[in-house]
Amino acid sequence: MSNLSKRSTVYFEPAIHQALKMRAASSDVSVSELIDEAVRLLMREDQEDLAAISERVNEPEVTYEVFLNELKANGKI
Repeated sequence: MSNLSKRSTVYFEPAIHQALKMRAASSDVSVSELIDEAVRLLMREDQEDLAAISERVNEPEVTYEVFLNELKANGKI
């Protein structure tokens, strides 16, 4: 982890915390490193999702009702 790291308090359910500690021990990394990597992964996924949304901005919007009607008309429901 970087020397420029910031501290934070995070609360987990006991079973989740135990699983994190076990995973950290078996991976030879700290719980903090696991959490840091998980957050980075989540942010990368968010960035990919936002990029996909930007690419589709010009597509027509379809309401849920219209979508259901199309499914019914096509014999899907």
